Amino acid sequence: MDINLNKSLTLITSTLEHWYEVSLKNLPNLVVAIFVIMVFTIIAKLSRNFILKISRKSSLSVTVSELISKTVFAIIILAGIFVALGLLQLDKTVTSLLAGAGVIGLALGFAFQEIASNFVSGVFIAIKQPYSIGDIVEVDNFKGKVKSIDLRTTSLMTFYGIEVLIPNKSMFTKSLKNYNTTPVRRLDLNVGVSYDVDLERVRTITVNALSKVSKRVKCKKVEVFFTKFDSSSINFTARVWINYKAEIDYMHAQDQAIVEIKNSFEQNSISIPYPIRTLEFNQELKLIEKLASNTYFTNQ
Repeated sequence: MDINLNKSLTLITSTLEHWYEVSLKNLPNLVVAIFVIMVFTIIAKLSRNFILKISRKSSLSVTVSELISKTVFAIIILAGIFVALGLLQLDKTVTSLLAGAGVIGLALGFAFQEIASNFVSGVFIAIKQPYSIGDIVEVDNFKGKVKSIDLRTTSLMTFYGIEVLIPNKSMFTKSLKNYNTTPVRRLDLNVGVSYDVDLERVRTITVNALSKVSKRVKCKKVEVFFTKFDSSSINFTARVWINYKAEIDYMHAQDQAIVEIKNSFEQNSISIPYPIRTLEFNQELKLIEKLASNTYFTNQ
């Protein structure tokens, strides 16, 4: 028993002595390796600050500049670590780390495929900028103002005061309406008038009424098109172009247009008819009523 214990102690002692000798032998390399990591860290920080400084003067968005700076920082740090491991003659460790990183990266790619696609879409959105913060957009039946743009999601504040987080993959791959891309927007109003009015007079009155809309684009004319013979009215569509900066501009223009049309029609005795239903009794029902009336008077 004592012999086994002595052998174990001897083995441990010899192993520690070997490690001590190796440490003393590699102490200069260790100091150099630490110095190399410190130098690479300083270079990484300087590179990150330089990229952020340059991006502020360029047209790059904040999201893209931060992504590039963090990526460069991580690459330089990893390069410093690999160089330090090489100085410590740990080439096999470096190879194992690279192989392990490749396997882990492949596994994570399959496991987080949806997150990766949203991330890549966020990068493309930040570069191409199909929309910006403050724009009014519509996608997947959600309409509202862009509140923030991250690398994974876009925050949309609807006009009902509800925040919606939409994955960047949907924002980048699906059909998207950006109402701020152009500064003007067309307002369409559907109206009906009675059959007994002069349609050309209606057209003139409607054009004059919509010309009073305060946000109207002066260089685009107001258009009126008669579209349908309806059951109780002749329908037409009135079109007017308005300056559009926010959704409230559209709502104000629509409100004013409706008020102007109604007031103009009232001033010119033009009615907007209600749906009318005409009931006609057949001859048999009239005959029954006549017979019933004659029977009543005979009995009297």
